[in-house]
Amino acid sequence: MSKPFEEYQGTVHFSNQKGIRAECADCHIPKSGKDYLFAKLKASKDIYHEFVSGKIDSDDKFEAHRQEMAETVWKELKATDSATCRSCHSFDAMDIASQSESAQKMHNKAQKDGETCIDCHKGIAHFPPEIKMG
Repeated sequence: MSKPFEEYQGTVHFSNQKGIRAECADCHIPKSGKDYLFAKLKASKDIYHEFVSGKIDSDDKFEAHRQEMAETVWKELKATDSATCRSCHSFDAMDIASQSESAQKMHNKAQKDGETCIDCHKGIAHFPPEIKMG
């Protein structure tokens, strides 16, 4: 998982003015319950594909599967109402009035419409897949 880690190192989740770092597990592993156990089991599949099967053991292979992997994570986040995001970010804790006008509008709309973090924040910690027009 060196490529995703390199991408993450260039994000606000890795380095920011407050010195708060969200580690990989903070975003990718739910804190408790069956979702926690499922994530731990799924991690063994990821390790298998990188180190044993060779499915994603090079940059080219990783890029070939980036869309599939991203969609899997996005689907999981959507299904859990972005639970791992919300362990740090919640509407209740946000000072929406101090956000930019654009962020205020989007967060108020998201809260009203029952949207979740991943609905707008794809590509926040890793490069998103390239959109291929066809």
